[in-house]
Amino acid sequence: MSRAFVREDSAEPSLPDRPLSPHPNYVTARGLAQLKAAHERLQAERAALPADALGLRERRAELDRELRWYAARIDGAIPVPPASGKPARVGFGNRVLFETASGEERHVRIVGEDEADGQALISWVSPLGFALLGAEIGDCVLWQRPAGDAELYILDIEG
Repeated sequence: MSRAFVREDSAEPSLPDRPLSPHPNYVTARGLAQLKAAHERLQAERAALPADALGLRERRAELDRELRWYAARIDGAIPVPPASGKPARVGFGNRVLFETASGEERHVRIVGEDEADGQALISWVSPLGFALLGAEIGDCVLWQRPAGDAELYILDIEG
């Protein structure tokens, strides 16, 4: 029999997996809790979908893909405990106060990729995170960015 006469609409669609970062998945305790909470929400939503509703096949496939991604991120998570005491150098999980060449002061915290918001929480693999890691108070670091390089002066580091 030719494939033209086979009904394929009864099969569950499968979506390709979301790509995973090639970097180690360092996480703060908060970041790991966020990953687990999102995974649990998706599991609950998936369990609540009626199994026989054909109109929801695509949504089930989307949820299955997201569940696989979150499970992989959780399985590969490397929790980094917070530093005790005042850190000498900027490291993962630290809050950093820096000043730009124009005199603007900004606080950021170095976190995992999944926890970053691009504002106050920045990924350790972002250009800004990369520039700050390892710096000490008083250092001037170069933040290489598409809009042009910027010099940042490290004013304070907190655990």
